[in-house]
Amino acid sequence: MKNHMELSESLEDYLEAILDLERTCKVARTKDIAEKLDIKPGSVTGALRVLGEKGLINYSPYSYITLTPQGESLALEIRRRHETLKCFLHDILQIDNDTAEITACRMEHVIDPVSLERLVHFINFIQECPRTQGDWLANFIKHCQSEEAIEPKNCVECLKQLPELS
Repeated sequence: MKNHMELSESLEDYLEAILDLERTCKVARTKDIAEKLDIKPGSVTGALRVLGEKGLINYSPYSYITLTPQGESLALEIRRRHETLKCFLHDILQIDNDTAEITACRMEHVIDPVSLERLVHFINFIQECPRTQGDWLANFIKHCQSEEAIEPKNCVECLKQLPELS
């Protein structure tokens, strides 16, 4: 998703990394950002300059880096997209944790706000709605683990066994 500032995926990743570092270390340093993003420290400077010019971080060479209120707000939104997508991939679709993490990181940059909100509503619905009777997700997880094909005749039989819902 491109926000109003048109940040690249890379710059969004920087904001997310700075957010993480602020949460654990109170401030971020160029070397810590480079380590977190698995890039060379020299590559970080240009991105930090751009983020500073956009008013998203407090940055001057050789000093600590912190998010501005606007930068923190944007970083938290990026984190929300990431966590929502990872939850859906891992908890609902049963994708392994590492793959879910990598895929969520890629998807978080392109999902539009309406699709993200619908996904949040869908996750909440299948986890909370009494009509799913708690079995729906458990049966889907069991199905994913068995990798058996769904037989439509079994679905019809299953539906006959459901109690009437009011």
